[in-house]
Amino acid sequence: MTNTSSIVIFTLTGFSATTNYRGLLFSLTSLCYGAILVVNVALILTIVLDQNLHEPMYIFLCNLCVNGLYGTAGFYPKFTHDLLSDVHEISYFGCFLQVFVIYTYATIDFSILALMAYDRYVAICRPLEYHLIMSVQRLAILISVSWIVPILCEVIVLSFTSRLKLCGSRIQKLYCENWSIVKLACSTTTTNNIVGLIIIVFYCAHVLFIVCTYVNLVKAALKSKEGRKKFLQTCVPHLLCLFNVTAALLFDVIYTRLGSASVPQSVRNFMAIQFLMIPPIINPIIYGLILTKIRCRMTTLYMMASQNCKFRLKM
Repeated sequence: MTNTSSIVIFTLTGFSATTNYRGLLFSLTSLCYGAILVVNVALILTIVLDQNLHEPMYIFLCNLCVNGLYGTAGFYPKFTHDLLSDVHEISYFGCFLQVFVIYTYATIDFSILALMAYDRYVAICRPLEYHLIMSVQRLAILISVSWIVPILCEVIVLSFTSRLKLCGSRIQKLYCENWSIVKLACSTTTTNNIVGLIIIVFYCAHVLFIVCTYVNLVKAALKSKEGRKKFLQTCVPHLLCLFNVTAALLFDVIYTRLGSASVPQSVRNFMAIQFLMIPPIINPIIYGLILTKIRCRMTTLYMMASQNCKFRLKM
């Protein structure tokens, strides 16, 4: 029986399906990561630089973009390096660090989306109390909790995983993932299963809270023309982002725990990384296109930048 201390390197076997088209995948991945960086940084800068966007909804959105950059930084650099390498290995510490970053990214996403749902509920259903409820102090507390709780949850999960005795070092994925490490254990994993299930139920409760909130929002929005307008402008992009993140993560969680080995490796790879590819690039685009204030501000900044360039060229 091998103790965890003797495992110093993990091998990522998911890259076996990428051998014949590594160059193409590297190009597409680099393009995708570049797009993620551009759209998220653009939205963050737009919100930070414009005082008119220093409102709870836009601050939550800014945090969503920061989290997208944080999560993808834990995946893309290592992934693109491995695509061009013949050796797909990661150190024990590096593997646990990657698990921590990717898992906290996913759970922080749900926490922020839950806060955004609550913010829209207060704005539409209790508009007269909005500024009292969503005060600067409460906003700071909510944002802090949305980051701290997922981090603590993941510390607990990884503390149990790090105590396991492992019998192998081959992870059948493109990146390190907690359940894949747990499946390598020689010892009992009952505690890990229970803790993992509690965390999953906890974040499923986030989704349920968001759904219930939007049921109430729809009822309130139907009562007035102004309510319907506010709902369409600010809540529809939020619902699209929620569906985007939930569907991507649901595929990965279900397959990781219940998937069949008969599924082609290329399909397994896509299902495993889609929540790291689609939400970080789609979410800023959805909000940038639909939210009027952000769209107008970004258009203004673009026009100002273009005029400055033309002026410098003339000089």
